[in-house]
Amino acid sequence: MRVLAVNDISCVGKCSLTVALPVLSACGVTCDILPTALLSSHTGGFTGYTFLPLDEEMDKIAAHWETLGLKYDLIYSGYLGSRAQIAFVKDIKRRFLKEGGLFVVDPVLGDNFTFYKGFDASFAEEMLSLCAEADVIVPNETESYLLTGTRDFSAALAALHKVCPHPVITGAKTQDGYDIYYYDGGEKRLPIPCVEGSFHGAGDVFASALCGCLMRGLSLERALALTAEFCYRAILRTQKEVEDRRYGLNYEREILPFLTALEREAND
Repeated sequence: MRVLAVNDISCVGKCSLTVALPVLSACGVTCDILPTALLSSHTGGFTGYTFLPLDEEMDKIAAHWETLGLKYDLIYSGYLGSRAQIAFVKDIKRRFLKEGGLFVVDPVLGDNFTFYKGFDASFAEEMLSLCAEADVIVPNETESYLLTGTRDFSAALAALHKVCPHPVITGAKTQDGYDIYYYDGGEKRLPIPCVEGSFHGAGDVFASALCGCLMRGLSLERALALTAEFCYRAILRTQKEVEDRRYGLNYEREILPFLTALEREAND
């Protein structure tokens, strides 16, 4: 099993490819990477960071891969910094995804119901066109709103299902905590306990673990359940043990129980 993760490299602050590579590898699959940009740190709370887009290098990397005959069972797309990169990922899917392979898109757009710097409504339309080529998408509650224009999660899920077979809305705030809304033969919900606060990199840990579970043959329902438990435990540990949350989740200390459960279910 071979997975390609397309995302940025943030050198400090556990997120994007510095999360995807170890988590997917630990799940027992080969993970190759295609960096979209190089940052000195992620942008969530740090100032003065450096940012280098890697568009030209991405072209060269893909050209070399074609000479190797590489094909992937799953391609997972995360942060994309421009419309040109969105178009490039569509091309990457056509060139490198195996027939019958999975295409998973994390449509990174914003948080707290606002766009990240440099993104706008027209960029969201382009991202929606990428979602239309995906088998699974994992927007957070903000991104589901920016893609559909509604904060009603059921309505957003229905709108996203018209675009993608299996939309998954993560971190949907409810009165009792959070729900994961997902479509799998109909609207379904997975409740998760509420942990107050912001935890940088949690979405990347979630998406990476979900891809790992799907590659090991778990159903979407079971993959979401295992992934949600893993992320919840990592968030709880981070809340207790990490003073500066800009540096990401302390997921490493919770990965063994997650992998143990994954191995048990994958081998059943």
